[in-house]
Amino acid sequence: MTKLSVNINKFATLRNSRGGNNPDVLKVAADAERFGADGVTVHPRPDERHIRYADVRAIKKIITTEFNIEGNCREQKFIDLVLEVKPDQVTLVPDALGQLTSDHGWDTITNKDYLLKIISVFKKAGIRTSIFTDPDIKMIEGAAATGTDRIELYTEGYATRFASGDKEGAIAPYVKAAAKAVELGLGINAGHDLDLDNLAYFSKHIPSLAEVSIGHALVCDALYLGYENAVQLYKRQLK
Repeated sequence: MTKLSVNINKFATLRNSRGGNNPDVLKVAADAERFGADGVTVHPRPDERHIRYADVRAIKKIITTEFNIEGNCREQKFIDLVLEVKPDQVTLVPDALGQLTSDHGWDTITNKDYLLKIISVFKKAGIRTSIFTDPDIKMIEGAAATGTDRIELYTEGYATRFASGDKEGAIAPYVKAAAKAVELGLGINAGHDLDLDNLAYFSKHIPSLAEVSIGHALVCDALYLGYENAVQLYKRQLK
C-alpha cells in the first residue's frame, strides 16, 4: 500500500506566527506516527519561516517511522543539515531562494551533471534520494540518468485539472510518467495539492505509487476534523 508521509511545515508556521512553542512540532511529529502516518516530511528553508533547522535535528531523535527531508540542495546549509541528520530520504526540490512554495520540477537534462554529483553525495551517506519532477517523459528519462532512487511527481497540475472536472485528462500524463519511471527502475513518490477529494483517484491510477507527502491540505482538514481523524481519512484514500 502507498505510504502516507505527513508534512508538518504548516504546524511550524502556526507556532512561529505567535512565538513560543505552541504547537510543539516534536509532539506533532510523534502524533503523526501515533495516528497512523507512515512517515514525517519537513521542508526547512533558509529563512526558517516554518520548520527550523533545530526542529529537524530534534525530530530525528524521536522519529520511529520514515523521515523525509525535502529542500533546495543548491543551498550548502541544506546539504550540511541532511548529511548531519541522515534521514531515510532526501527529496531534492529546485526552489529559488525565498520561494513561497514549490511550483515546478527539475529540468533533469539541463541539470544532469549537477544532479549526478549531489545525488552521489547523499547516496554515499546511505540516504535514499528522490527528485521533484514534472510528469514529462523526457524529464523522467533524465531523472533516471542522474542515479536517483526515486522521483516525486509534482501534482499541482493534476489537482487543478481534477478540480475542473476533467479527471481523465488530469491523470493521463501522470499515468504515462509513472509507467516510464517503472520501466526505468525508479521508485515513485508524489506530492503537492493532493487532498481528500483527489487522492484516491490518483492512487488508484498509479498502482506503483510508493509514497505521498501531504501537508497543507491535511492540516487544513485537521482544523475541522481533528488531527488524528484527518490522518486516518488520508490513509483510507490510499487503500
